[in-house]
Amino acid sequence: MFEAGNEGIFQSELWKRLGLNSRDGSRIAQRLEERGFIERRKVLHEGRWTYKLFSKQKKVDLKSILDTPCIQCDDIDKCMIEGEKSPINCGQLDQWINLNSY
Repeated sequence: MFEAGNEGIFQSELWKRLGLNSRDGSRIAQRLEERGFIERRKVLHEGRWTYKLFSKQKKVDLKSILDTPCIQCDDIDKCMIEGEKSPINCGQLDQWINLNSY
């Protein structure tokens, strides 16, 4: 579904690619929707009502984290949530997040 991007993918196309029957494909799509992974939109396609599936997950671009202070930090090996060095109280990380939030 990531590959489909903003265009989405027809539910029938998904279950065909997975080698499933319509019933099992529909159940999987419903479960993915219930768990918040996808959005199902009812659409008219070739005169029939069907569902188009859209991923709610976004691809992560590695470029988005390459300039984090953590990458170049001398204390990266000592940095832990409950440690003396921690991302929770790191001023450099806070500053980077504030500068890069949009």
